[in-house]
Amino acid sequence: MNDLLDFFDTILWSSILIYLLFGTGIYLTFRLGLIPLRRFAHLFSLSHFASNHDPRGVSPWRILCLSLASRIGTGNLTGVAIAITLGGPGAVFWMWVIGVFSMATALIENTLAQIYKGIGTRGKFRGGPADYMEKGLGMRWMGVLFSLLMVLSCGFIFSALQANSIAQASFHLLHVPVLTTAFILASLVALMIFGGIRAIVWLSSWLIPLMAFAFLLLALWVIGHHIGQLPRVLMLVFKSAFGLQEAASGALAYGVTQAITQGMQRGAFASETGVGSSPNAAAMASVSHPAAMGFNQMLAVFIDTVVICTATALIVLTSGVLDNPDAPSGIRLIREAISPSMPGWSHIVLAVLVFSFAFTSIAGNYVYAENNLSFVHRAAPVKLLIFRLLVIAMVFCGCLMELQLLWKLADIFMALMAILNLTALLLLSGVAVKVVKDYDRQRRMGKTPVFNPDHYPELRGQLDPGIWDKRPPPR
Repeated sequence: MNDLLDFFDTILWSSILIYLLFGTGIYLTFRLGLIPLRRFAHLFSLSHFASNHDPRGVSPWRILCLSLASRIGTGNLTGVAIAITLGGPGAVFWMWVIGVFSMATALIENTLAQIYKGIGTRGKFRGGPADYMEKGLGMRWMGVLFSLLMVLSCGFIFSALQANSIAQASFHLLHVPVLTTAFILASLVALMIFGGIRAIVWLSSWLIPLMAFAFLLLALWVIGHHIGQLPRVLMLVFKSAFGLQEAASGALAYGVTQAITQGMQRGAFASETGVGSSPNAAAMASVSHPAAMGFNQMLAVFIDTVVICTATALIVLTSGVLDNPDAPSGIRLIREAISPSMPGWSHIVLAVLVFSFAFTSIAGNYVYAENNLSFVHRAAPVKLLIFRLLVIAMVFCGCLMELQLLWKLADIFMALMAILNLTALLLLSGVAVKVVKDYDRQRRMGKTPVFNPDHYPELRGQLDPGIWDKRPPPR
């Protein structure tokens, strides 16, 4: 089974997806006139956190936190550690590259989610790639296929992967039996998802900033203890990225290939850009212009890939733990990296961080899964109850499953979703680029950007009535 999954994983990532993700990012960056780079400072502006106070939507700040909840998971810890172990320090450079060019992809896919959003069963905004596949391309079958992949991956596989990380961290760091962790975690997840999407959004809005701030403090503490190694580590990252470190040993081609593959694969997994997950959150927001959420989610990509992943990488690389030929992998590698700086406390701190990262990721992924389930079929309460019970059962089983199997399944499902989503957003990129440039034009005129669908004849008949032209007045 593992050999078969390895084969599909290699084919999808090494032969297709790396080129598709990277190529799409470069193409959209230049088609947008370098707006993602020229307007980089705008990512930190408070203006795109402004809500138009539509009671049908969620505030942009809470959407940012919700999308970060699903993005910032164990991929930012164990995933980065695995990438460095398999691809060398050069993998970090390629994570940066995919992160920078993925911002254009994030801008387009989340703008499209806002343009084509609709109203859910509870009278709240909802949408995502499945909706712009159906409304923009007229291909409901494509939207249904994407939604099914999202339900299976976010509802089951990704949740099981995060649960497994919690169970393994609890066992290796705190010596808690895996079965005990499975019961406790399944109970906590049950309380969370039966609280509903609103409860999950609220949880994310205060837990994510606290969690990210705590992790960055830890990173600064550990790196500060090895600050003298920082220049050497940064030089090593650039040398390994282009094979200069491996050239002397005759392993140039293999070293560069591994660095690119591992770096881009883990960078894509961490940021989820192009996969089509974050647009499910972006469509829920209440904003006056679709591109505002595009910039909002560009900031999420930057925080996740460039800030959080880099912090993990520097913790590992500056500690020198990889100089040991018998160095462990995954979470145990990170523990060895922080132990000298936090003797006696490293196992507790790391266990809390892993739980926080993974639990919030389960929360965010559940929201995406339920959203896509409602696209396929407006589930009755009984069917929704069955789905929630299956998610809880999968979290329980995930604690007991083999980690390598879960990583392979996650990579394969991400690749399949990305291929569908990138195809759709490339086909719809024309209207999205026009909308983004309209947002940029209004900002340069000193206006608060407001979206008027009447200016886009190509959208006529594609948008749900009342979404943009009959917004409730500000409160």
